[in-house]
Amino acid sequence: MKKVMYWLIGEKAGRTVVGTWNWLWGIPVDAGGKVAVAVAEESLQSMQEGVHRLAEAVAIQDASYQKAKKMHEAKLKELEVLNRQVATAQKLGNDLAARQTMTKVIQIEQVLPNLESMIRQAEQAVNQSKAKLNRERVKIESYKSDMQNMKDLAEVNEALAIIASVNNEFDIGSAKSQFEEAKNAVETRNLRTNALAAISENPIAVVNAEIEQMTLEDEVTRRLQQIGNSDLQQLN
Repeated sequence: MKKVMYWLIGEKAGRTVVGTWNWLWGIPVDAGGKVAVAVAEESLQSMQEGVHRLAEAVAIQDASYQKAKKMHEAKLKELEVLNRQVATAQKLGNDLAARQTMTKVIQIEQVLPNLESMIRQAEQAVNQSKAKLNRERVKIESYKSDMQNMKDLAEVNEALAIIASVNNEFDIGSAKSQFEEAKNAVETRNLRTNALAAISENPIAVVNAEIEQMTLEDEVTRRLQQIGNSDLQQLN
């Protein structure tokens, strides 16, 4: 299944999909290896895209709020103008104009409470959205830092795995132990052989051999002295 997935969408994307699927089913994501890092990168990218979309939505929301706010301000200014027009029409004795203008004033006054309520709700929603956006941005920065630490840790884990593999392949410690064991065996055998040789020797034969050696040395000394004395006599 993995090979088919890698062939269809590429190895990196395939590993990410397989890793995510394993994660959903509670299977370890490559035991913290390259697949885990790839899944984390893809997840971080998805979160960044989500935050970007949230920022766009907040911007649209804020623009709508600002538009409604300006509309409310415009209605307030229009109300002031209409009230002045009503007063002017009354002073001029133009009752029809005064009544028509007052009708507009009343209509605006009826709309303003709902408009003000909607603006307050919009302001609250925008503030909440901005606060959420800020929180998500802070989280993203934290995840970015975690992502870098994760990459560094994954590289260290990979290096340690290589070291462990080399140590297992070239087990120098085991060879040293075998060498020391062989050395001790040879030394022990040598000591045992010497001990057996010493035990196997006849003490009497050893003493006789030593006496014979001493007698031989005495005889050699005596004869050398005779030769020396003979040479002195001839010279005299």
